[in-house]
Amino acid sequence: MDDSNDSSWIPKFLRPSNKGSPISTPPNERSSLLPKPSDRQPPCSSASEGSTYEFEENEPPAKLWLHEFLLLLRGSVPVILAYTLQNSLQTFSVLIVGRLSPEALATAAFSYMFAMSTAWLIALGGSTALDTLASSTFTGSKNPHDLGILLQRAFLVLTAMYIPVAILWACSAPVFRLLGQEEYICNDSAKFLTALIPGGLGYIYFESMKKYLQAQGSSPSPFPHSL
Repeated sequence: MDDSNDSSWIPKFLRPSNKGSPISTPPNERSSLLPKPSDRQPPCSSASEGSTYEFEENEPPAKLWLHEFLLLLRGSVPVILAYTLQNSLQTFSVLIVGRLSPEALATAAFSYMFAMSTAWLIALGGSTALDTLASSTFTGSKNPHDLGILLQRAFLVLTAMYIPVAILWACSAPVFRLLGQEEYICNDSAKFLTALIPGGLGYIYFESMKKYLQAQGSSPSPFPHSL
């Protein structure tokens, strides 16, 4: 064994050392690509480990599929409920206003369309930056407070971007007249959007909190926050 190592063309500093190391088995489809947390962290580390699920090789495929389906269902139901409550404001407003008159329904639909093209896009687009920043910070940063700092910065930046939108909503009647809308839509939509200004700020904070919690792998958390 030693003679074969001495006669190898590989330099000595590149040869694997066999002193005191167990014989390594070749990797297969079940080999882990990343080292286990116990190899990278000391035993006294308080870092929380994720949930692991072990399956027996002798289990039938139908049972494995059912177990996987239940795992996906348990993780997706809170997210579905959170998005349902998130869109409930617009849905219930249109349903209630639609009982009044066609003019009121047209006002509500036009107001929500204008809100979507202004404030809602700021909340959705601005908070999407947390998908990348928060995920990389949560997995790669050694300081656990960095993730909270990102959330605070998102609050400040998105609030500053929302202030011009709130002013536009409060003074939107002349803008709608320039767009050629009817007079009742201009006046009623301006009143509707003025009353919606606090809701737009809450929508921005909700989107930021949702991205902040999902970056930590906490999918059920956005549901109670949406309430």
